[in-house]
Amino acid sequence: EVQKQARQMVQQQFPRGGAQANMLMPFFAQRAADNLINEKVMLSEANRMGLQVSEAEVREELEHGPYAATFFPGGKFIGEEEYKNLLGSHDLTPPQFEHLVGNGILERKLEKLIASSATVTDAEVRQQFEKENTKVKFDYAVIKKDDILKSLHPAEAELKAFYDRNKQTYVNSIPEKRQLKYVVLDNTKMLAQTQVTQQDLASYYDQHRDEYRVPEQVNVRHILFKTPPPGPDGKVDQKAVDAARAKAEDVLKQVKAGGNFADLAKKYSEDTTAKEGGALGWIGRGKTVPEFEKAAFSLPKGGNSDLVKSSFGFHIIHVDDKQEAHVKTLDEEKSQIEPLIKQQKAGEAAQHAADQLLSDAKAAGSNLEKAAAAKGLQVISTDFVTSKDTLPGIGSDPQFMTAAFGQAPNSPPDEAQLHQGWAIYQVTAVKPPATPTFEEIRSRVEQEFKNERSAQLLTQKTQELSDRAKADHDLKK
Repeated sequence: EVQKQARQMVQQQFPRGGAQANMLMPFFAQRAADNLINEKVMLSEANRMGLQVSEAEVREELEHGPYAATFFPGGKFIGEEEYKNLLGSHDLTPPQFEHLVGNGILERKLEKLIASSATVTDAEVRQQFEKENTKVKFDYAVIKKDDILKSLHPAEAELKAFYDRNKQTYVNSIPEKRQLKYVVLDNTKMLAQTQVTQQDLASYYDQHRDEYRVPEQVNVRHILFKTPPPGPDGKVDQKAVDAARAKAEDVLKQVKAGGNFADLAKKYSEDTTAKEGGALGWIGRGKTVPEFEKAAFSLPKGGNSDLVKSSFGFHIIHVDDKQEAHVKTLDEEKSQIEPLIKQQKAGEAAQHAADQLLSDAKAAGSNLEKAAAAKGLQVISTDFVTSKDTLPGIGSDPQFMTAAFGQAPNSPPDEAQLHQGWAIYQVTAVKPPATPTFEEIRSRVEQEFKNERSAQLLTQKTQELSDRAKADHDLKK
């Protein structure tokens, strides 16, 4: 548990990892151990004092606490499945997470109880006042690295010496370069020639029928009268609950008398949806607390519930509309399915064309130009490029570059998949990695020299200024 928390701390501080992160792992492990020990001590004391946390308090914390934006965006629960997936991505199950949330509530209860019973002496009050209100006036000097950089004008001999001293840094810093030639078979150019038949549509629809299933849903509004969560002692303020019930019953009478539900929600609801007339929109099963769900799905279209008690308070629910579980028809989904099939068939056509061109090129004695000309296709030839360069007709495509830079020079043509289709390519020449001469990277050497020297001078000048100020007891001198 200590190592897990330590790894989380390191990841937050150093998202990219690295040597510094590894070096500081023991420090974070100690911090994690201290945190866990403090937490265990507080929880043990809370249990000894009989403090408890109810499920209602945990639910209140999730909906209205720091996790509300994640699990109840806009006041709506994200649903059990998404809730489990989100927690699973952090190696937590819902019970584990809710246990941690409960522990946090328990610690706050203990802190509140301790604070309410603590006594503070006059001396302690004075000490804290002085700590918070004591002010100091001081002088300081700023030495800017940019000013030092501007003042540096290294001689040519200094730069050459710096290059020689750091030559190992520049070994093979000019990356391998290759000349390529290739033909692009673009999916988008195949789209215009691609036809989608009714049989294609029906076959795709049948294979993906489950994707078009629509679960039972209700479009609901509600009026909420909040009740307070249990106090630190686990007891509920019954007077507050009774008062909320009385208000809810009074509004329920107005609803049953034919009052406009949306207007009553705007006037009386204590939920964030009040300004929208209590509208929650369409909800499926598993999206709300069980008591609310049971009542909402049992009502007919246009129906109003009696009072429904949940961990949040008392609800009055109105169903604007209902939708039974069903499967969308092919006609309903045709406009969504057709482009998908067209893209798929165009991709298959591009791959087939690439396979055929590769076969023809090999049959022509690895003559890509001859095979391409026979099909009216253009061969693109490049100058020397690195694996990071952007290519005409292809753009930036790491997958293609990996294939092209893995092929031996003067090998027969080969094919590679692109983000927009396929390419038949051939490597015509290779320049291996090289170490640049001083003249080739003079500007880089000069910048690196200045950066190193300015850092040294900054440290030196800061120390000199500090030593003088201490000796003269006056920074201004």
